[in-house]
Amino acid sequence: MPASPPAPERVLQRLDWEVVRKLDGLLQGEYRSLFRGPGVDLAGLREYQPGDDTRYIDWNVTARTTIPYVREFQEDREITAWFLLDMSPSVDFGTVADGRLKRTVLVDFVATLARVLTRRGNRIGAIVYGTGTAETIPVASGRPAVLRLLERLLAQPMLTSAPPTDLADLLENGLRTIRRRSLVVIVSDFISAPGWEGRLHLLNQRHELLAVRLVDPRELTLPDVGVVVIADAETGEQLEVDTGDRRFRERFAAAAVEREAATGAALRHAGVDGVTLSTEDDLVRAIVRMATERRRRRTHA
Repeated sequence: MPASPPAPERVLQRLDWEVVRKLDGLLQGEYRSLFRGPGVDLAGLREYQPGDDTRYIDWNVTARTTIPYVREFQEDREITAWFLLDMSPSVDFGTVADGRLKRTVLVDFVATLARVLTRRGNRIGAIVYGTGTAETIPVASGRPAVLRLLERLLAQPMLTSAPPTDLADLLENGLRTIRRRSLVVIVSDFISAPGWEGRLHLLNQRHELLAVRLVDPRELTLPDVGVVVIADAETGEQLEVDTGDRRFRERFAAAAVEREAATGAALRHAGVDGVTLSTEDDLVRAIVRMATERRRRRTHA
């Protein structure tokens, strides 16, 4: 009896069949709207027009001429994509019927994007944040690069507690490591100590960013299921609460709304495209939605 393929190979085979094949049909090759942004080769300068992205204003030329000028870029045929991945304890949470965790969604989503990118000759790298440290997976191309990334993600241990997550560490690693202008995909639940917003803004000035927020429905609302024990995914601290208390559920929901609003505001302030990926989502539909939203934003920019 032949031996079964290693876990990374099995995951990639499943995603090729269940996700990538369907995306090819639904997007009909229009992955450009999801992945491709301004290139890295300067094509020239022109006068600023209302609606232009202010990030591309050439301030040196503008100062000399007193007329705003923007840089235009020639798109590369190939791009380099970096995944900045938050695999801290809070991603090991999920309450949907099939038991999917935010971690599971992260792995499938990243592997799918990595597979689509490398099939078109692009290169991928990653920085994985887990227990207060960040590990860099160097840039590479082809199917072996996807399998190496998958192997690393599948080997990430599930922790019951760890030091509080600080996304600033992950973003700072990105700033130090990624030198050439790239597509940078940040995947996190953004449950973190404050102070990461400034580094996100700096990354967005240097690269094209896509921020993917992992969520689970029970992080937003609590059902009435009586007395339950709630554990802090980051510290492991446990607290017994009565979900039958309507006022408690309302306070919980209000706090969740406030947290979501604060995260959304931080992303918008940094000028970053932010999309939400839930443990309830069908991955194919979610990626098509992302591509549609990014295409719409660029059309109306």
